[in-house]
Amino acid sequence: MRNTLIKNLSRNGNTFYFSEAKSFLGLDSNVTKVILSRLENRGAIERIEKGKYLIIPLNGEKGKYSLHEFVIGSMLVQPYCISYWSALHYYGLTEQIPNTVFIQTSSRKKKQHTQIFGVNYQIVRIKKDKIFGTRKEWIEEEQIILAGREKCIIDCLDKPQFSGSIFEVARALKDNSFDFNKLANYAIKIGNSGVIRRLGYLCELFNAELDLPQLNTRNYLYLDPTMPHDGQKNARWRLIINVNEMDLSSLI
Repeated sequence: MRNTLIKNLSRNGNTFYFSEAKSFLGLDSNVTKVILSRLENRGAIERIEKGKYLIIPLNGEKGKYSLHEFVIGSMLVQPYCISYWSALHYYGLTEQIPNTVFIQTSSRKKKQHTQIFGVNYQIVRIKKDKIFGTRKEWIEEEQIILAGREKCIIDCLDKPQFSGSIFEVARALKDNSFDFNKLANYAIKIGNSGVIRRLGYLCELFNAELDLPQLNTRNYLYLDPTMPHDGQKNARWRLIINVNEMDLSSLI
């Protein structure tokens, strides 16, 4: 039973859901729970969270084997998309290694922050129409959904608190290998004027031409809301530059 069950479930990858095991076994929930519990005690599988399991390979050892954090993250909520600082690092756009995996979703999830196998996961709930510009990448034989390079930048400017800091976005933009038309279109599409302001300001620092709409507002936003709330005002982009502009410029 063990080998047959594991072999069948592993056909779809290294993870599975309780419902998949129950369906294959053709047994009720209580009996299925007992079988999975025994498999876990024997070190054949490991519970990720309620109803979600990791298959441990024959040469693996429970407690010492784990999948790529993005594969684990893909199981935590549906729909999902890996973005923000996590995607920046995946694309090699930041030298800093985030200690949290940031996952977008339009669904409600009771636990927005969790730790699994020693890795922190942050679930970020956003409006459904903000999920676009994604791509699929194969990671450890699993297709994982990530924000594309341009969308990742826009997401970070939309919610800087999940990007590391505005400095990380500036470091990413200095790569200068982005489709700037796509960046501009995404900035408009996401529906947050703060994104347009931050993107316009940063691109202006390194003389990148971007076709962004004119601002129709008098209020000011902080360039980086995670930093101390003081600084000089930039009238063109209606931003309070609450970081050292010289330090920012030096990155670019």
